[in-house]
Amino acid sequence: MDLRIKDVAELLNVSETTIRRWLADGKIPAYRINQQYRFSRTEVEDWVIRYKQGKSHGESPFGESSSEASHGSGGSKQFSLYRAVHKGRVLAGVPGNSKEEVIRATVKAIVNDLNLDADVLTDLLLDRENLQPTALNNGIGIPHARDFLLSSHHDIVNVVFPEKPLPYGALDGKLVHTLFFLFACDDKRHLHLLAKIAHFTSEPATLSLLQRQPDKDRLLEYIKSWESNLNQATPAFT
Repeated sequence: MDLRIKDVAELLNVSETTIRRWLADGKIPAYRINQQYRFSRTEVEDWVIRYKQGKSHGESPFGESSSEASHGSGGSKQFSLYRAVHKGRVLAGVPGNSKEEVIRATVKAIVNDLNLDADVLTDLLLDRENLQPTALNNGIGIPHARDFLLSSHHDIVNVVFPEKPLPYGALDGKLVHTLFFLFACDDKRHLHLLAKIAHFTSEPATLSLLQRQPDKDRLLEYIKSWESNLNQATPAFT
C-alpha cells in the first residue's frame, strides 16, 4: 500500500515538515509518482527497525524533540513495550528446526489468546517473512504480519526462545535466539513498537539477558526499568 507524506508523518508521530527534511537529506526511503512522494509500508517498517538499531540508549521512538514527540500523545509512554509483553507470553524451548516450524509451534501456543485461526495467522506471518525476513542483527527477530491489526484495544508481544538458535535471514548472518511476535491494534502503535523493540534489543545488556532466557517476571522487571529510563531522556532527532 502506498503511503503519502501526511500518512507517514501521522504514523511516525512527527510533522510533515520533518518528513520533508528527511526526504531532502536522503534519510527515509521513498519514490515518486507524478512528482509526488510515495512510501512503501514495508520499506518504512524496515527503515524504522534499521534506524533504531543504530541509535544509542535514550532516544525516543521517533521524536524530533522531546516536546514534539510527546505533544498530545504522551510520547513514548503511549507505546508501552512493558504492557504489550505483559499481555503476551514468554515461551522457552519452542521446538523447530526452521523458521517456519518455530512460527507454527508458536502460533499453536498463542492462537487461543488472540482468538484467531491458527492456519490463517501462520500464513500471514510466513507471507511477511517471504517478502523480507524480519530478523534484526545480534540474534533477534520480530515476526509480524502485513496489514494485520488486532481488534482489541491493547497490543500483544509474545517473546519466544527457540530450543536452538535458527537461521533467519539476518543481515549480519547470525542465528536468531529470541523472537518478539508483535501484534498491534493500530498502525501507529505497530510502527512505534517495532522501533522500540529494535532499540531495546540493540543494547548489550539486553542481549545478555535474552541469551539467558529470563522468565516473564524477570523480563518484565527489566523492561519496566529500561522504559522508565527511556521516558526520562529528552534528546533530539538528528
